Amino acid sequence: MNRITQCMHGRGTVSGVMRHRHKPRSEVPGRYLAFSGMYRPVVFWNLTDRCNLLCTHCYSRSGPGCGTEGELSTGEALRLIDDLASMGVPLILFSGGEPLLRDDIWELARHARVRGIKIALSTNGTLITAEAAEEIRESGIEYVGISLDGATAETHDRFRGTPGAFARTTEAFARCRETGIRCGVRVTLTTENYGELEDIIDRAADLGASRFCLYWLVPSGRGSDAYGRLQVSGSQVTGALNLLYRRAKETDPLSMEFLTVDAPQDCIHLLASMERDGSPDLLEAGALVASLNGGCSAGTRVANIDPRGNVYPCQFARLQEFWIGNIRDRPFSSLWEDPENPVLRQFRKKPAAFLGRCGNCRHRELCGGGCRVRAYVAGGDFSAADPFCFIGDLEDDLML
Repeated sequence: MNRITQCMHGRGTVSGVMRHRHKPRSEVPGRYLAFSGMYRPVVFWNLTDRCNLLCTHCYSRSGPGCGTEGELSTGEALRLIDDLASMGVPLILFSGGEPLLRDDIWELARHARVRGIKIALSTNGTLITAEAAEEIRESGIEYVGISLDGATAETHDRFRGTPGAFARTTEAFARCRETGIRCGVRVTLTTENYGELEDIIDRAADLGASRFCLYWLVPSGRGSDAYGRLQVSGSQVTGALNLLYRRAKETDPLSMEFLTVDAPQDCIHLLASMERDGSPDLLEAGALVASLNGGCSAGTRVANIDPRGNVYPCQFARLQEFWIGNIRDRPFSSLWEDPENPVLRQFRKKPAAFLGRCGNCRHRELCGGGCRVRAYVAGGDFSAADPFCFIGDLEDDLML
């Protein structure tokens, strides 16, 4: 995760990280969790594969045709939360599919709150009625990330495979705002909505979003089927990063923060832009990026649990080759803390050895070789170069 706003406007963040370094994870403010340096992960938990939409770029192939077979029962889910609490997991992000289709979601959220774990919700927003918003607030969910893939109904509904999705999604922001729930926009940037990016930012501001989180496409799930058609080019990546940097400079950090996800190499562009501008926050931003010890959080600060209890390094690494185990066979805490697990050893090895241009890049210690899922899918090797890295194309423009 590339925390653009926090690096650009985060004077005092390093000292804040140091103050909270030895506190229990439940007491660490969310803005410092990424820099804690501990292997107590934020858990992305796909509660169900069921979804009321059929999105082109879904990383888990969710949709209306998916059933409940094999899903963790309520009892299994509650025991999993107990296990996560016992090992000090600070945050669970309920995702899907569409997590609001899980009948026991409020019970799970309340149980997590009692056990001292923060809860966030990742949703398409179409099911957030006034009543659902009240349930979200009462259950203790602290943040709702709502997907918005276009500034217009035409674009968003095409991505989501459902007419009327845009209207219901934008209404969800109003319901959250009325109920006092903090919410943000999640957008996956592709060739088909790249031209609307600034309009989507404007729309997010109008909707009252406190966070603008841009995801880059990863070849996973249904997203892999359309990857060649939808993945943006190097020049589009540069254009998007320049736009986010400019808007983060212009935007009060207390009103909306900007982040990018799924490309740790974005930090190189950010630091170079700050250096070019003579930013007084450059040294502290560099220290924050360096504290992540190599970019990607998969298998260290991030974990994924699928609806059937399978554990993976991240939500995009749901391949058999990256399967860590199943919580029905062995508790998550035991799986995660096993020093002999071959998948975790692979993801946690620092410094890692890379092939191709990632192996020769002078920035690899900061970005950690980018996304290993993209590298593996493209090169058939965990150590292959990330094909989504365009740092070489930026050398002249940004004097990297």
